[in-house]
Amino acid sequence: MFCALLVGGDIMKTNVELISTRVYAGRLKDRENLNNSSSGGAFTALSDFFLKNGNAVVAAIYNYENHTTEFQMILDKDQRERAKGSKYMQSKPGGIFREAYRWLMDNSGKKMLFVGMGCQSDGFRKFSEIKEIRDRVYIVDIICHGSPSPKLWREYAESVQKKDGKITFLTFKDKRNGWKSPTAYVKVNGEEKSIKDYVKVFYNRCALRPSCYECPYATTERKTDMTIGDFWHIEETIPDFYDSNGNSLFLIHTNRGEELFEKIQSELDYRSSNTTQCWQANLEAPTQKSEQREEFWNDYKKKGIDFVMKKYGSVPVKTKIKNKLLKIMGGGTQKVVPIMLITPKGGQHNELEAA
Repeated sequence: MFCALLVGGDIMKTNVELISTRVYAGRLKDRENLNNSSSGGAFTALSDFFLKNGNAVVAAIYNYENHTTEFQMILDKDQRERAKGSKYMQSKPGGIFREAYRWLMDNSGKKMLFVGMGCQSDGFRKFSEIKEIRDRVYIVDIICHGSPSPKLWREYAESVQKKDGKITFLTFKDKRNGWKSPTAYVKVNGEEKSIKDYVKVFYNRCALRPSCYECPYATTERKTDMTIGDFWHIEETIPDFYDSNGNSLFLIHTNRGEELFEKIQSELDYRSSNTTQCWQANLEAPTQKSEQREEFWNDYKKKGIDFVMKKYGSVPVKTKIKNKLLKIMGGGTQKVVPIMLITPKGGQHNELEAA
């Protein structure tokens, strides 16, 4: 069964065929690249395949000058390195759809990989069908917890710079303590500064855009070619395949996605799986709105970014005391609240290295 699109009164067929979703767990064989990836290196494997053959990649890159994340055309591995890593903020599409279309028109016979959130990737899918370029693009979306307003991060970054100096590096998922215990920080004047308060606000579910709480893409059945993300709970569901350095989830939705996964298999250790083993919250339903959301935004409008980060992004004093008492009494084996990163059940992030 081919996908069909009504264009100017005519039915246009594409060679993209939806299939029953197939599930794989996977990670890069190359240990250095795996360790430098946010998860199991899915984005690296996919983008490497396109770039080494002279094709293009479209993905989001962080801009250190204005503290926004913007979609860009990527034509070499140096550019691609800037696109790697989780980004806990909304990315700006800008004019990337038109730019991608022009590149394909100027480069006959070339292919393109588009990687974004579910809403962004499905938007590009529809655009590619209207422009009759669907057969030349491979579209991958990322399991998404939701996106806060880009203004929230921008003001947070500006506040950090005002107090400490220019931010020269940002990571939301450094794996020095392992894939399951990521460290989030920025570098200022060569020194690391924790941004765990922002991460806690992100996972508190009070700062996301209204549309994220009603996301139609929080499902295993999608119309992109492939979905990638962290394979959370793999240590429980496929324990003999678990790797503490990172594990990616691949959901294959179309014949093109299946073809693409076959192309990168030589770079991966992988295992066939199923939707029961890979279950996580945002593959079943959108993130639930926090009861504190209205209070959070009222505080933000009246009192600013520093106030809300302190109020909603810090661990309560009572919890800190309980944690210390438990450490003294139980040898440090338990905590009431993990301080570095609080994730919802399923633990998914906005990944560009969902990967």
